[in-house]
Amino acid sequence: MTDQYDLAVLGGGSGGLAAAQQAARLGAKVVLFEPGRLGGTCVHVGCVPKKALWLAADLAHQVELARGIGFNVSAGALDWPAFVARRQAYIDRAEAGYAQRLVDLGIRVVRERARLGSDNTVSSHGVTVQATHRLIATGGRPARVDVPGFEYGAVSDDVFGLDRLPRRIAIVGGGYIAVEMAGLLHGLGAEVTLFVRGDQVLGHFDADLAEALAGSMRARGIVVHTRSAVDAVERRDGGVLLRTSGERVHRADWLLWAIGRVPNSEDLGLEDIGVSLDARGHVIIDPYQCTSVPGVFAVGDVATQPALTPVAIAAARRLVERLFSDADVPPLDLANVPTVVFAQPPLATCGLTEAQARASWGDDVQVHHARFRPMREALAGDAQTMFIKLVCVGAEERVVGLHVHGPGADEILQGFAVALRLGARRRDFNETLAIHPTAAEEVVLAGR
Repeated sequence: MTDQYDLAVLGGGSGGLAAAQQAARLGAKVVLFEPGRLGGTCVHVGCVPKKALWLAADLAHQVELARGIGFNVSAGALDWPAFVARRQAYIDRAEAGYAQRLVDLGIRVVRERARLGSDNTVSSHGVTVQATHRLIATGGRPARVDVPGFEYGAVSDDVFGLDRLPRRIAIVGGGYIAVEMAGLLHGLGAEVTLFVRGDQVLGHFDADLAEALAGSMRARGIVVHTRSAVDAVERRDGGVLLRTSGERVHRADWLLWAIGRVPNSEDLGLEDIGVSLDARGHVIIDPYQCTSVPGVFAVGDVATQPALTPVAIAAARRLVERLFSDADVPPLDLANVPTVVFAQPPLATCGLTEAQARASWGDDVQVHHARFRPMREALAGDAQTMFIKLVCVGAEERVVGLHVHGPGADEILQGFAVALRLGARRRDFNETLAIHPTAAEEVVLAGR
């Protein structure tokens, strides 16, 4: 007899774990299928190890600032094996915590890849179950392109397997993964060259914010080539040789392809049962995480929603509360999703870009900028500036977009994201007493 479950989850990443755990807390009988390590992209090849590298690079820069202020210090070289060991120990503790919570909640874990079938079934190599509700949370993976010599490069997952830091690194891509990797690898001592196909890095972000970041990258010594597509890669003298548009040739010790991510939607049986996918393979969902097949849902990077860990977790929890409680749970509000790009220094954004706002409100949009040098950088003789931009609409200047680039931007944004969600006006910002001297005070003073 086939085992019966209330919820079957495919994928043990952020969204899948959140759904399984919350459903079990609400009394559901849950089975989770995961062939790899618990925690998914975020824990093993994404947010967590990336932030660890970013913190290391940031600490190295802070040592340089300390020297500029007057301390007799030098950053020296990072003990790479020691750093990797500490990072991995942190990740292992997190994964062990996930595993223990699954045990404590009575969730069955099948360490195999699974497929959806007819009659509400989910099957792996050795297990077949039936579930009233089935959730696809299989995440994504680095994209690949059909370029001669692609195999001579690495993808973002491979960064966290490096046993040493290459001296000369070429990075192909202009999105957030590319600029993050460029910043942190350069911050740790590598010579980095970035090849961007388009006119600017971060093409989907606010144009002024992207320009500010590009300026910071170049000022720190990262070489950025825009309108530069890589046409072919060759092995040469222990490294790689890149041939780009315009017949430019570039040599590097290590090549990183950071050209986006694609969903893990293949070989799940989705087409066989009628689950609709978009052109890139994402599972098409409505605001309630429903797919085109009743009883089948999707969350996270595999679905048509922002590929961010907090979005996956929040969507998963709302879904299972809707399924297994009597609460009237509204869909996740994606109007003001705060996002941080952990570049060097970071940038943070919430709400609409200026272009998006003007597309909706035209001349009813007002924009306010602030650019200044933070006190720490000024004291240390560092040229790094802070850039702040408010996008407002209407006579009351409701703030619909906030964009920040510079030291501390990653920590500044969270509270202001609450303000945007509550419909704050520029007047509300300006009438809030500032904390002085801080970089954040320039946000509340913007436009005065």
